Amino acid sequence: MTAAATIATVLLLMVSLFQLALALGAPLGAAAWGGRHRGVLPAGFRVASAIAAIFVYPFVIVFVLASAEMVDVDWLSETGQTAMWILTGFFSIGAVANFASRSKAERVWGPVSLGIAICCGVIAASV
Repeated sequence: MTAAATIATVLLLMVSLFQLALALGAPLGAAAWGGRHRGVLPAGFRVASAIAAIFVYPFVIVFVLASAEMVDVDWLSETGQTAMWILTGFFSIGAVANFASRSKAERVWGPVSLGIAICCGVIAASV
């Protein structure tokens, strides 16, 4: 379970840093948000990437680590199997979407999402 949480954390950090780069104007739009925007993302997508990078993915990382009992987070009262299965499903859907993207650049994220989903499933099965 510790290995799965560590791998998931590394993959989630990669995604978070990628989203932060998008938010800061990196010309990588073809690899995100459906791949419809070549170059720098429009402002609304940059804001969404910033929110994902700064709030969403870090929260998921803390949640994964808490569910794997690698950190103790007092303010996070509910961790465990059900929530980890939900994350498994969420990242599995994300993997399918990435693999099915028309954008070749975005398909690169399919294995990353699938890896996160597998790690979340391993944690869910171990809790």
